[in-house]
Amino acid sequence: MAAAPFRRGKGRYKQRTPRTRKNDRIRSHEVRLIGAEGNQIGVVPTEKALELAKASGLDLVEVSASSRPPVCRVMDFGKYQYEQSKKTKDNKSSSQKIKEVKFRLTIGEHDYITKLKRAEKFLFKGNKVKLTLFFRGREMEHKGMGRENLLNTVKELDHIAQPDTEPKMVGRQMMIIVSPYHVQRRKLKFNAKEEAEDEVEEDDDSFDDDEE
Repeated sequence: MAAAPFRRGKGRYKQRTPRTRKNDRIRSHEVRLIGAEGNQIGVVPTEKALELAKASGLDLVEVSASSRPPVCRVMDFGKYQYEQSKKTKDNKSSSQKIKEVKFRLTIGEHDYITKLKRAEKFLFKGNKVKLTLFFRGREMEHKGMGRENLLNTVKELDHIAQPDTEPKMVGRQMMIIVSPYHVQRRKLKFNAKEEAEDEVEEDDDSFDDDEE
């Protein structure tokens, strides 16, 4: 009878996020110890470091596993976890997203204002915005006009944002990225009469007809 093929269990080889070791889970025989007050104690046997932590009513936490020997600190492990979680959350919330608003070389005034309002909403919420101008067919002969239109759009938004770079051409589209000012400098112009925190329906702008 043929041997059954080797099967991998579902999720068996999924990479796991490394856990922070503490107390008896610390594997090294010696550690570079930092006291509860942040004082450098030096390299000591792990057993001694554990005794010092227990005597203080705290935990021995491995804060740098890649060091040789690993760096451990006497601290409240629960408080350490809370601070690390808060730091991760703050980093995620502070990172900017890049939204996109798309234009065409020829666009009606009403549609143009709608695009500006959408871009302004994104910027007011702290997102960067990529302004993209699409060229169709023979419009590629008017890149100069496209550049001028794109820079005029940036100027329309200079009350809330500033350009990161000059416009650049990629294929059949010209684009430029603008970044919002600091929150205290941001002000509304095109959405002044609307609720500033209204949720934008879509992350990216789109056309009603095909781009081709």
